[in-house]
Amino acid sequence: MNTVDGTDTQIMRALSAEPRSTFVALAHRLGISRNTVQARMTRLEHSGAFLPFERCINPAALGYPLTAFIEVNLQQRQIAAIIEQIAGIPQVLEAHGMSGQADLLVRVVCSDAEDLFRIDATILAIDGVERTATSLSMSELIPYRVLPLLEQARGGAADAD
Repeated sequence: MNTVDGTDTQIMRALSAEPRSTFVALAHRLGISRNTVQARMTRLEHSGAFLPFERCINPAALGYPLTAFIEVNLQQRQIAAIIEQIAGIPQVLEAHGMSGQADLLVRVVCSDAEDLFRIDATILAIDGVERTATSLSMSELIPYRVLPLLEQARGGAADAD
């Protein structure tokens, strides 16, 4: 992924504040040309700077108000097959390979405790999974955010067009 400069950071901050902004609106708000905004947005998209839109959808609106984290210990030689099967569980939002006590950290959503128990049992039933440890999220204290990084980048980057 390419690094961003001050203009890129300005555009991303403006989009963070008003995600539905058009290129024209961004250009007007930031005092730069529409062509610059369009070229920067295209470059940022192609570089992978933007995450998929689905990250903005709240699972609670789909009937999954609870979030849990499942630590998975597994047989390393079967990791590819295990990950493929875990990815087939719709309630799995993401999984990270870990160093330390567990091999994977899986973030899941569920409708209730019984649903979480079923999801955990589904993961445990996968060949090569040795054990799991499940923690229910009681509250999201710091929601996903990038704005502080954009603010920090703004301070360190010179605005360029």
